[in-house]
Amino acid sequence: MKLAFSTLGVPGMPMADVIRLAVDHGYQGVELRAHAEEPVHPGLSGPERGEVAQEFKRGGVEILTVAGYVRVAAEGEDEPVIAGLAELVKLAHDLGAQHVRVFPGGGSLDPEVADANAARRLAAAAPYAADLGVRILLETHDSHRAGADVARVAGTVGHRQVGALWDIMHTWLAGEEPAATHAVLAPHLGYVQVKDIASAQDTRPLALGAGVLPLGACLDTLDADSWVCWEYEKRWHPDAAELPGLLGAGREHLLRLGAPKQ
Repeated sequence: MKLAFSTLGVPGMPMADVIRLAVDHGYQGVELRAHAEEPVHPGLSGPERGEVAQEFKRGGVEILTVAGYVRVAAEGEDEPVIAGLAELVKLAHDLGAQHVRVFPGGGSLDPEVADANAARRLAAAAPYAADLGVRILLETHDSHRAGADVARVAGTVGHRQVGALWDIMHTWLAGEEPAATHAVLAPHLGYVQVKDIASAQDTRPLALGAGVLPLGACLDTLDADSWVCWEYEKRWHPDAAELPGLLGAGREHLLRLGAPKQ
């Protein structure tokens, strides 16, 4: 199991400090939140992108994903969404990242319309992603919270560069059992985001193992070489404990849960 953490847990932190955190706590990769309020975002120039890529390479830490905010199922015209996808794919390529994360964002649209929007736009972006060697992952989130929802879209697209990102909180909130989620997402799965919360009503981030999410059952479904990323939502919950102080224990907890069963 290869471990990463999301910079959503360390809002605004300089990349040098992010790399140092990963190295010091034994994380092989990082998921970079690509937003204008962060050090890395689509507005970076070519030289700035190259500098970030070299910084991570020197540190021996992989940029697993550029976590963007394009909503592929949303109401509206296709062109801005497809342009946003291309922008994120180019950023990921320039940084040397494997993946781009996108959201469904179907809102109150009829599910069939939302599915069609997402599949059409992802299919349009897939050839460009293939040319640049980047995979676009649709996260289990908002209008497509269950694994079955995301699998339905990815299956319709049917392109190897379009896959799924399994956020275990959302599939749990959707009422899916981990084995059922994995069964439908396996053909499309890029990697898994883990986290922990107190309850369905209280989703403030907790240390891994301190809440109710079925982390062990999820990890049991994965291959030994799978990537697992801790998404600690500090940006949305500023009163939560600081992530750096939790990373070491979190790593050990994941490794215990993911160890081969006797």
